[in-house]
Amino acid sequence: MNQQIKKLQEIIDESSNIVFFGGAGVSTESNIPDFRSTDGLYNQTYKYPPETIISATFFWHKTEEFYEFYKDRMLYPDAKPNKAHYKLAELEKAGKLLAVVTQNIDGLHQTAGSQKVYELHGSVLRNYCTKCHKFHSLEEVKNAKGVPYCECGGLIKPDVVLYEEGLDNATLSGAVHAIAQADTLIIGGTSLVVYPAAGLIDYFHGKHLILINRDATSRDKQAELCIYDSIGKVLDQIEVRV
Repeated sequence: MNQQIKKLQEIIDESSNIVFFGGAGVSTESNIPDFRSTDGLYNQTYKYPPETIISATFFWHKTEEFYEFYKDRMLYPDAKPNKAHYKLAELEKAGKLLAVVTQNIDGLHQTAGSQKVYELHGSVLRNYCTKCHKFHSLEEVKNAKGVPYCECGGLIKPDVVLYEEGLDNATLSGAVHAIAQADTLIIGGTSLVVYPAAGLIDYFHGKHLILINRDATSRDKQAELCIYDSIGKVLDQIEVRV
């Protein structure tokens, strides 16, 4: 065990209110592509920029093209949780981890067993009719030919936060409250460039700030410990001790 992992283990051992704040790097190890890496969505060529396609304006005005991209590039129903997801669920079960705050929309934290998860940007697992508000599953959306519609004739919209849309107030408040209560904040798999989500870490006033990411971030100087590696590889080396 190297010195950084040893230090991380010591911090986790002494902490009782850990909050994990995660981004796309947590799910890339489950083979879900991120947005900003070299082979991420933002560096691929499409008829429209991905930022434009996943905006509210595009959804309402070019719904068919939105869903072509969405089904092809943002839905991964066969993805499975990885070592990071399972370790976080284990820490929560042991009473060490207070909550997970995630920018991801894949639902893998809950699949791994995490109970308290604040999904800042929503989830592809939840889809609602814009007319009657009936719930529709990911499978219904993915298997629909073209644009998915409800039995009532209403357009089905994924419960994900598109560009131009605000974050859900209840989710945001819960995430802020959890981070403010934390004695340790572990930030993993995120470049910390997406706001307002990245700004939530300013509510942390606890003892230990830890950053685990493949690349440096703008917040590294604030952290007590920075580990530049895969989040799954790092957390897999941690023992959960009650």
